[in-house]
Amino acid sequence: MSALPLRRPLRIGISACLLGEKVRFDGGHKQDPFLTGTFGRFVEWVPVCPEVEAGLGTPREAMRLVRTHDGVRLLTAKTARDLTATLDEYAERRVEELAAEELCGYVLKKDSPSCGLERVKVYGAHSVPTKSGRGRFAVRLVERFPDLPVEEEGRLSDPRLRENFVERVFAYWRLRALLSGRWSVRELVRFHTAHKLILMAHSPETYQQLGRLVARARTLPHDDLERRYTRAFMTALAVLATRRKHTNVLQHMAGYFKDHLDRDSKAELVAAIEDYRRELVPLIVPMTLLRHYVRAHGVSYLAGQLYLEPHPKELMLRNHV
Repeated sequence: MSALPLRRPLRIGISACLLGEKVRFDGGHKQDPFLTGTFGRFVEWVPVCPEVEAGLGTPREAMRLVRTHDGVRLLTAKTARDLTATLDEYAERRVEELAAEELCGYVLKKDSPSCGLERVKVYGAHSVPTKSGRGRFAVRLVERFPDLPVEEEGRLSDPRLRENFVERVFAYWRLRALLSGRWSVRELVRFHTAHKLILMAHSPETYQQLGRLVARARTLPHDDLERRYTRAFMTALAVLATRRKHTNVLQHMAGYFKDHLDRDSKAELVAAIEDYRRELVPLIVPMTLLRHYVRAHGVSYLAGQLYLEPHPKELMLRNHV
């Protein structure tokens, strides 16, 4: 299948402990096999450990988020030393440095008072902790890069969330490759067309919204168009693609073969899509059949759709959704 030209490496920020670096408070690590092995073959990691880089050392006293009269603070667990300003000042500086890395995604360590993206424990003076916090570094990261695909490693054990994150990373990579240079409206239209079925599988409503934006692209300043398209595009892909929406897209694609396939081949394709809808087979089954028919019959429009291969097949992500 055709792909848009990519000339830059795919860099992803990551909590350093997930790569096996011994930077945790106890001197250990939390190496993740999928990230370091399978996914790591296709990306350049940019490791960050906020606590070590902020000068707190290894090993160190454990920290936690604590709700006080002055808001949520970052305190050491035993001595109640307040490290909020130390981490916040570091985070402000570090996220600005990361802008030069041209990141296309970020994987954070779950539950961490510095890196946790969501549901981090917040302790009270005399109450049971609530899972309502966000790590101090994670707060600055998502504020600085609101369109960047960001996920926690714990959530990546869910096949749907894993596939969604990787798909967003590669889509963001392609988008930044386009918009980082001198681009034309024609090139944006080409990009948008290639991602039509991906957008339909995630958010048909946003696909229509983006279509209207692209239709009047020549009337908008480049900077405004880039900002609005990027925000809507990445917001759409952050919506999980459901089995129902995938089925609609598969049926839409099948319609392109009504004049190409014989009766038995049509029946085979319909059956494969129905088996997917009924959760009898993973997405890769009807997709493999469709890719075969696209090549065999030279359906150029579908051949240009990145939905057919939005990320490297070696990751085998659609074997599990």
